[in-house]
Amino acid sequence: MNIFYRLGSWIVDKYAELRDKLEPGWLAKNKSKLVETKLSIYVFTSSKIGLTGLILVMVTLFLAIFGPFIAWEPYNVYPILLRPDLAGKLPHPPCWSNCEGLPWAGTDHYGRDILSLVIRGFRISLVMSIIIVFTSAIIGILLGLLSGYSGGIVDEVIMRFTDMMLAFPGLILAIAFSLTLRLSLRDFMMSNPSFTQIVASIFALDPTDAPNLANLLSVFLALILVWWPPYARVVRGSVLTIKEQGFIEAAKALGLSTRKILFRHLLPNIMSPLLVMITFDFATATLSSAALSFLGLGPQPPVPDLGLIISQAGQYFPERSWWIVVEAGTALLLISLGWNLVGDALRDVFDPKTRRSIELKSKIVVRE
Repeated sequence: MNIFYRLGSWIVDKYAELRDKLEPGWLAKNKSKLVETKLSIYVFTSSKIGLTGLILVMVTLFLAIFGPFIAWEPYNVYPILLRPDLAGKLPHPPCWSNCEGLPWAGTDHYGRDILSLVIRGFRISLVMSIIIVFTSAIIGILLGLLSGYSGGIVDEVIMRFTDMMLAFPGLILAIAFSLTLRLSLRDFMMSNPSFTQIVASIFALDPTDAPNLANLLSVFLALILVWWPPYARVVRGSVLTIKEQGFIEAAKALGLSTRKILFRHLLPNIMSPLLVMITFDFATATLSSAALSFLGLGPQPPVPDLGLIISQAGQYFPERSWWIVVEAGTALLLISLGWNLVGDALRDVFDPKTRRSIELKSKIVVRE
């Protein structure tokens, strides 16, 4: 029994104890759910792919949370302006000796430490992916539940609008929305410094970069607008399958409200594919936001966005900027690979055949 399973099982037990203290009798009512949760943890931690992905995700989360505090250089200071002797020597490649006072990991064409910028870039990438995926998932789930359960004209209107959104190439539509939204957002943020301060603290940026913050907001709002339709279609299809089952009919007969039926009975029974979809989308959203920044639709210098860093290195690539592309590209690979591996493992956890085979091979009984 590996240490990851023991840790996960311990967390479940402590959570159960806390809930039982707050709600006496909760533990007795939910014993079967706790056993099932422990089995899911065991199946996940038995997968080398899952554990590798989990470690990568934990590294990503650590750098996203603490990266702005770890980074040893401010992102908005240009050494080239302070040292005229650097003219013609930038971007400077990685070096271990004779670095002329420059960072060992190499610099960009402004003389900034690339490694410090990349560490800061984890925060922007993670926040972007979280906002895009969770907001899109909420919109898509609500519309899918309403469409599948209501049927009739409501279903037709929602699904035809969803089909219309899916008919356009997602990246092209995101580019159009981003260009349309950025000016309005810029004016709004310039006239609302308190809102700008909140957004800047979330992304760990300087509030004086309001135009760049507006560009960031335009990118993730544009991606949200094109990201929700797949969730709506998946949820609707699942609801159409489940809503005719006996327990839903029983809930209706008991007079439960539509809200309770949707969120207490339908939604919990369709969460497995949604969790897998959300996990994979963290990786895709990270790459999509970096792609828009690479195309020049996101923030502009000095913001340490990973897509922007790679784009700025393009004018010197490959002879004089290969290290910039490698370092920023490795960060994007770390983020996307971690979420994809976790998604693969979760898919095995929620697949009944794969799950049961792992449980039988293990010959481990999870005790209550």
